[in-house]
Amino acid sequence: MERRKVLTQILCVFFLTTGRNEGKLDAKSCSGWPALKLDQACLTFHNQLPTGVDVLYTSDYCYKCLYQPLVSVLNGPQNASVVVSTVFTLTLQLQPMGRNTTLCSWNQLYEEAGHYSVWIQESESPINVICYQTVDVSPRNIYFPLLVAALLLALIALLSVVAPYLYRRRCTTKLIKTICREGQHAMDDETQGCGDEVNTAQPKPTRLRSLDTFRGLSLTIMVFVNYGGGGYWIFEHAPWNGLTVADLVMPWFVFIIGTSVVLAFTSMQKKGVSRRQLIRKLTWRTVVLILIGFCFMNYSPKDGLLSWSWLRIPGVLQRLGFTYFILSLMQTFCGMREIPLSRDRWWEPVQDVVLYWPEWIFIILLETLWLCLTFLLPVPNCPTGYLGAGGIGDNGLYPNCTGGAAGYIDKWLLGDNIYHWPTCKAMYRTTQPFDPEGVLGTINSIVMGFMGMQAGKILIFYRKKDVCVLSRFLVWAILLGISAAILSKCTRDEGFIPVNKNLWSLSYITCMGCFSFLLLGVMYFIMDIKGWWGGQPFIYPGMNSIFVYVGHSLLGSYFPFSWEMRFVDSHWEKLFQNLWATSLWVLIAYLLYRKKFFLKI
Repeated sequence: MERRKVLTQILCVFFLTTGRNEGKLDAKSCSGWPALKLDQACLTFHNQLPTGVDVLYTSDYCYKCLYQPLVSVLNGPQNASVVVSTVFTLTLQLQPMGRNTTLCSWNQLYEEAGHYSVWIQESESPINVICYQTVDVSPRNIYFPLLVAALLLALIALLSVVAPYLYRRRCTTKLIKTICREGQHAMDDETQGCGDEVNTAQPKPTRLRSLDTFRGLSLTIMVFVNYGGGGYWIFEHAPWNGLTVADLVMPWFVFIIGTSVVLAFTSMQKKGVSRRQLIRKLTWRTVVLILIGFCFMNYSPKDGLLSWSWLRIPGVLQRLGFTYFILSLMQTFCGMREIPLSRDRWWEPVQDVVLYWPEWIFIILLETLWLCLTFLLPVPNCPTGYLGAGGIGDNGLYPNCTGGAAGYIDKWLLGDNIYHWPTCKAMYRTTQPFDPEGVLGTINSIVMGFMGMQAGKILIFYRKKDVCVLSRFLVWAILLGISAAILSKCTRDEGFIPVNKNLWSLSYITCMGCFSFLLLGVMYFIMDIKGWWGGQPFIYPGMNSIFVYVGHSLLGSYFPFSWEMRFVDSHWEKLFQNLWATSLWVLIAYLLYRKKFFLKI
């Protein structure tokens, strides 16, 4: 009997029907609301009970989050409408007013622009409350604009590949006809005219096209993401743990910096550049990068270059500049080693690792420092080793512990001059500032760049052995991928060290290192080995990355890169605007490439 009583109080019957329900909802309860915006749906509760009910909710993406009040509906018959988010699956719970008893509970991913009704009624069955849902206005397919854009871009890419092929084939056909008509002498003349286009056995360029293309691809995605990503959540940073497309870009940049440092400094060493000159060059470039990031990140039309009212010391360029500085010093003092000619050493298969043992010791010490500070540093009023977002997460036990040791160190060193709008603020209801480019995360940024240095050393040691390059890239990708899987337990929140971009956690950089080795290896095979693709159009912004990054950040809010949108309730115009602005920067980079203008520091 006791079990039957509990079931009577808790269980509900939840029916989901599709289509309009004209008999139960008159004039649409949400009709009085303003037009729904992106990622919004309208939910109307119809209470037929003699007592009022409270509706609570939580997002399934929010780890162990407390239920939050959504709306209260007075004793029936009464209606109440509310706008809910359609980004992540929601768990909703109905309780009698003033009581902690669950009447109904369900979870569902509501869809954009949909109007839903939830009916709460008494029942004569042993289950005394019935809750069921109807769809009053069908939601729209939000991914249709993205699908259309993807097909159009694929068509443009196909035409850009087919058109040059058809042109070369036309030239070859014309050449054959000329040979048949005019003989061998005419053939020689025509070969001089069209030979550059027909001959495919050209020497490989000294510059790695795959590396420039990888950089350009990362930058293009970054521009698109920073401009809004069409309003899709997959192009925004994850609220806390987990990965989205936006979380891939910066570690790719750091990886590319490491690879470029090895290739560039090795080339300068062969040209006879002294160590003092290298130190002067890398110091100057670091200072310029940090100053650019510091000034433009704190820019506002009202306060000028340095907006003291909302000063933020860390930033993207600041972290990239400092990471470049450390990696360059490592390469200057430890990386200038000649490749041994002897091949009878036992460590020959891993010489690209063994020869640089001082760098490995330094990196291991750095990572040990990160682990000790993260998991052993006492943080006031927080559990030691805490990696959560705080706020309402973790059952609301640690509301002021956002980021654990990482957040504590930033506030201790930098005070209030850090980021006040972290990605977890909205979902986790956090009140503490947290900077994703903070001090502690910079340690793992250096480790991520060191993975890129390892890729550069492989390219140098085995530059005439393409199979060795690709196999080593694959081995590194597998090792790093396995490490990320073990550390995260292949889950978003339950791992030893979750994948977290805000913290730049160890599992995050190993996961990104795996992706980086795989992507660079694929591009190296396609472009530098087979020559199937020249890297267009990504290679153009990749060769002018500083210009494009700073330019898109400063001019992104001005026409023609953006304008005041008229259709704010749909992804169509937002996606078009963001793709248009991104394409403009790719076009600008192409024009600068044609003019041979490359902004270098």
